[in-house]
Amino acid sequence: MSARVVIHTDGACRGNPGPGGWGVVLRFNGNLKKLKGYDPETTNNRMELMAVIEGLRALTRSCDIELHTDSKYVMHGITEWLSNWKRNGWRTAARKPVKNIDLWQQLDEEVARHKIDWNWVKGHSGVEDNEMADQLANAAIDSKIST
Repeated sequence: MSARVVIHTDGACRGNPGPGGWGVVLRFNGNLKKLKGYDPETTNNRMELMAVIEGLRALTRSCDIELHTDSKYVMHGITEWLSNWKRNGWRTAARKPVKNIDLWQQLDEEVARHKIDWNWVKGHSGVEDNEMADQLANAAIDSKIST
């Protein structure tokens, strides 16, 4: 692992479910890259997961990553719940199927390629790159639903 990349991610949804978007801000070696995407019918949690997945997919090699999310769902899922879900055959502690299993499995695959320091940030608290990721997620929705 060599490159240190800083990633901020955010998801947004108008209605839950409803049209959603995700945004990613990547910084490496003084360079800035912005990514965004849209889903016409989704949930906020799915968009939060997609932001992290797409941010990691954008990296072409294994990296040392400082990843920031304002989603407690993503943060708890990746740092606390995932290992138990996998051990329990993708079932929760209550023996129910894991919600968003498709995205959790994709995230698990992407995470395996990197060394990641996970950081939770309070949303809408003035953290510049988190605010930028939020703006990207909302811009992705706006570009699709505006008339």
